[in-house]
Amino acid sequence: MIRVLLVDDQSLIRAGFATILGTEPGIEVVGQASNGAEGVRLALELEPDVVCMDVQMPVMDGIEATRRLHEAGARSSVLILTTFDRDDFLFETLQAGAAGFMLKTAEAEELIEAVQVLGRGEGLLSPQVTRRVIARFAATRPPSAPDVAAEQLTAREHETLLALARGLTNAEIADELFVSPETVKTHVSNILMKLGLRDRIAAVIWAYERGLVGRDG
Repeated sequence: MIRVLLVDDQSLIRAGFATILGTEPGIEVVGQASNGAEGVRLALELEPDVVCMDVQMPVMDGIEATRRLHEAGARSSVLILTTFDRDDFLFETLQAGAAGFMLKTAEAEELIEAVQVLGRGEGLLSPQVTRRVIARFAATRPPSAPDVAAEQLTAREHETLLALARGLTNAEIADELFVSPETVKTHVSNILMKLGLRDRIAAVIWAYERGLVGRDG
C-alpha cells in the first residue's frame, strides 16, 4: 500500500486529489495539510511514502518544505504539483530534494501513475524535463574528462546510466534492456553508490558533464 500525504492550501484541490487517489487500489491518503509547515510536521509524523506538495502556499512554501524534509532525512518522496510550468520552480524544487515534478493540469491517470512511480522509490523525470535540467545545470559547463569512478561501472550499469540520463523510468529501462525492474533498481543503486551521487537527477548531470550523453539525449 502506497501511503500519501496531500499538501495544498486549496481545500478543493486537496479534495479532488484525495478522491482521485483514494479510490485507486493500492493507494491510501493518510493525511492532508494546508501549508508547508504543517506538511513538514505531518510528513515527519506519519512517514508517508509520497508527499504531493504544492509550491505556492502560506506560512511555508513547497520548496522550503521539501528542503526541510530532505535535510531531516525524511523517507518520503516529494511529488511537486503546481499550476505554473516555470523553470525556476522546477529547478529549485529538484535542488531542494523533490523526486518528481508535474503540473496540476495533468490527467487523473498521470497523477496516479506518478504516485505509483514515486511509491516504488523511483524518480519521476520525463525526457522533456530531463533536457531542461541538463540545459539549466550543465549547458554552460564543458564536458570534463572521465574519472576513475566511471571505470567502476559494469557494462550493464553503464547502459542503465545512459537510459537513466534519457529520463526513462525503471520499468522502461527494464523493457529496453530485457531485464526485471528489480534488476534495474539494483543497477541504479549501484550507480549512485559507485559515483557518489545523491539521486537520479545528479546522475543525469554527471553523465552529461562527462560527455556520455548530449543535450538532446
